[in-house]
Amino acid sequence: MVIKKLDKITSECINNIAELHKKAFPSFFLTQLGVPFLRVLYTGYMEDKDSGIIIAEEKNKLVGFIAYSNDYPRFYNGLIKNHIVKFALCSLGAAIRHPAFIKRLLGAFKKSKSVERNTKYVELASICVEPRIKSHGVGTALINYLKGIVDFNIYAYINLETDADGNDGVNMFYKKNGFELVRQFTTAEGRRMNEYNYKGLI
Repeated sequence: MVIKKLDKITSECINNIAELHKKAFPSFFLTQLGVPFLRVLYTGYMEDKDSGIIIAEEKNKLVGFIAYSNDYPRFYNGLIKNHIVKFALCSLGAAIRHPAFIKRLLGAFKKSKSVERNTKYVELASICVEPRIKSHGVGTALINYLKGIVDFNIYAYINLETDADGNDGVNMFYKKNGFELVRQFTTAEGRRMNEYNYKGLI
């Protein structure tokens, strides 16, 4: 297995990332907005100077990835500023089929305020692993790579959020990989979430 940080955007790679997201999270909100929406989103991570994507490959095939940002509030502001028209066009079909999506999408675009912190941190925004090989250590290898490139003299911790309910395996996975539960909260849609931090080796 090869783990590496992407150093350039290609349409094939971004499409593979979007398709893997769809496969790993078939019922999630962002997935329901469509693969074109996901392509724009993950392109944003590659275009942003303080963000990026780490991929895992087996036999030159994508089997997992992490999207992260070293300045999540600014990343969100830039994503909206640079891609709002593309996001609107990509999500139009889903919004017509499910009008309630409009409110959720607008809420997501306001996320930059909710992720502001008093300290510098790295956001592990998304981690996806090919569902058929989840037991092969791909997720842990990706997280270890991210831990290895974060300068904990500059960034206080790696942060992530995941569902609190019906998600025991994922929550256990993060705890096994050194993440500490720091708070629980409920979104505007009534979704209970866990927030985790990894503070590096002391």
